[in-house]
Amino acid sequence: MRRTERALMLLLGLGAWLSGCTAVAPWERGHLAKPQMALVPNPAQHALREHAYQSRESAAGWGEASGGGGCGCY
Repeated sequence: MRRTERALMLLLGLGAWLSGCTAVAPWERGHLAKPQMALVPNPAQHALREHAYQSRESAAGWGEASGGGGCGCY
Protein backbone atom coordinates (compact mmCIF):
# COMPACT_ATOMS: atom_id res chain seq x y z
CA MET A 1 0.00 0.00 0.00
CA ARG A 2 1.13 3.46 -0.69
CA ARG A 3 1.65 6.02 1.99
CA THR A 4 -1.46 8.03 1.08
CA GLU A 5 -3.64 4.92 1.12
CA ARG A 6 -2.37 4.03 4.59
CA ALA A 7 -3.02 7.55 5.84
CA LEU A 8 -6.53 7.50 4.37
CA MET A 9 -7.29 4.11 5.95
CA LEU A 10 -5.99 5.34 9.30
CA LEU A 11 -8.06 8.51 9.06
CA LEU A 12 -11.23 6.60 8.15
CA GLY A 13 -10.67 4.08 10.93
CA LEU A 14 -10.06 6.83 13.46
CA GLY A 15 -13.21 8.64 12.33
CA ALA A 16 -15.30 5.49 12.66
CA TRP A 17 -13.86 4.80 16.09
CA LEU A 18 -14.48 8.32 17.38
CA SER A 19 -18.02 8.45 16.01
CA GLY A 20 -19.05 5.72 18.48
CA CYS A 21 -18.24 7.93 21.47
CA THR A 22 -21.00 10.18 22.69
CA ALA A 23 -22.26 11.79 25.86
CA VAL A 24 -25.54 10.39 27.18
CA ALA A 25 -27.96 12.86 28.69
CA PRO A 26 -29.44 11.96 32.11
CA TRP A 27 -32.96 11.63 30.70
CA GLU A 28 -31.71 9.19 28.03
CA ARG A 29 -30.03 6.84 30.51
CA GLY A 30 -33.36 5.26 31.38
CA HIS A 31 -33.61 3.90 27.83
CA LEU A 32 -30.15 2.32 28.10
CA ALA A 33 -30.99 0.72 31.45
CA LYS A 34 -33.89 -1.31 30.04
CA PRO A 35 -33.55 -5.11 30.15
CA GLN A 36 -33.72 -5.27 26.34
CA MET A 37 -30.42 -3.38 26.13
CA ALA A 38 -28.48 -5.85 28.31
CA LEU A 39 -25.97 -8.20 26.71
CA VAL A 40 -27.35 -10.99 28.88
CA PRO A 41 -31.05 -10.26 29.46
CA ASN A 42 -31.49 -12.92 32.15
CA PRO A 43 -28.26 -13.41 34.15
CA ALA A 44 -29.63 -16.27 36.28
CA GLN A 45 -30.69 -18.30 33.25
CA HIS A 46 -27.39 -17.57 31.54
CA ALA A 47 -25.44 -18.78 34.59
CA LEU A 48 -27.52 -21.97 34.74
CA ARG A 49 -26.92 -22.70 31.05
CA GLU A 50 -23.19 -22.04 31.40
CA HIS A 51 -23.06 -24.42 34.38
CA ALA A 52 -24.89 -27.12 32.42
CA TYR A 53 -22.57 -26.60 29.44
CA GLN A 54 -19.48 -26.90 31.63
CA SER A 55 -20.83 -30.04 33.27
CA ARG A 56 -21.49 -31.70 29.91
CA GLU A 57 -18.11 -30.75 28.56
CA SER A 58 -16.34 -32.03 31.69
CA ALA A 59 -13.81 -29.27 31.27
CA ALA A 60 -11.90 -27.90 34.24
CA GLY A 61 -11.85 -24.32 32.94
CA TRP A 62 -14.43 -21.77 31.88
CA GLY A 63 -16.30 -21.91 28.58
CA GLU A 64 -14.85 -23.02 25.28
CA ALA A 65 -11.43 -21.53 25.94
CA SER A 66 -10.54 -24.12 28.56
CA GLY A 67 -8.02 -26.83 27.90
CA GLY A 68 -8.17 -30.49 28.75
CA GLY A 69 -9.43 -33.64 27.19
CA GLY A 70 -12.40 -34.40 29.41
CA CYS A 71 -10.37 -36.43 31.89
CA GLY A 72 -9.97 -33.52 34.31
CA CYS A 73 -6.38 -32.84 33.35
CA TYR A 74 -5.09 -29.53 31.98
